[in-house]
Amino acid sequence: MAPLCLPPVIGHRGAAGRAPENTLAGIRRAARLGAAWVEFDVRLSADGTPVVIHDPTLKRTTGAPGRVSTTPMETLASLDAGAWFDPQFAGETVPSLEAALGCVRELGLGANVELKPAPGRTAALVESSSRAIARAVGAGRGRLAAPPLLLSSASRVILDAARRIAPELPRGLVARRAPRDWRSAAARLGCVSLHVSASSLTHAGAREIKSAGLRLAVFTVNDPKRASVFWGWGVDSIFSDVPELLLAARRAYG
Repeated sequence: MAPLCLPPVIGHRGAAGRAPENTLAGIRRAARLGAAWVEFDVRLSADGTPVVIHDPTLKRTTGAPGRVSTTPMETLASLDAGAWFDPQFAGETVPSLEAALGCVRELGLGANVELKPAPGRTAALVESSSRAIARAVGAGRGRLAAPPLLLSSASRVILDAARRIAPELPRGLVARRAPRDWRSAAARLGCVSLHVSASSLTHAGAREIKSAGLRLAVFTVNDPKRASVFWGWGVDSIFSDVPELLLAARRAYG
């Protein structure tokens, strides 16, 4: 597996502070704001399609009742996932992972694909997501470059399945705070990065994680001054809803 190179700033859920999260519009906005990578969340629809959405339910971002896992892709594609953020985004839908990766590829971005839990359907989630990724990478061998990708999850079951099903994909372990066994867990799951909450990270913790040879990413930081502190601690990448603010701070940081 080639060494993973993460940028100092990754657009969180696209650019969640500037456009509706986890939509193609959000990915495009992140690119316009200067982000080199975006992060988005993936769940499995009722008919086995990996789709880009954060919550297990539809209400917050589409206003519709029900759960993602019990809703077919055809229905998800008909929902409005943009109007809740701002009327100018009305008509934005819940995209498939394949559509999101196609957008990423066209824009020349990298992507952190975070897989959300799918109880009883873990293998299906990982297999369908890896197929979508393989198609995106395959398409990238032609006119457009294949996008750099990182597969991450807070679920060790998912990461273990990804290690078996798609060992070629770099993996990252997501945790609110670094678990006591982060070192052994990362080794067992073959993870190249650890993603932790900004509220839980300490300077000593960052130093220990980096000394273990892992990439370190923190979420979610929207304050440029706070971001500069993390970069000073050796953090590789910061997830932000407002990537342009952190990119400006990074340029000033040097």
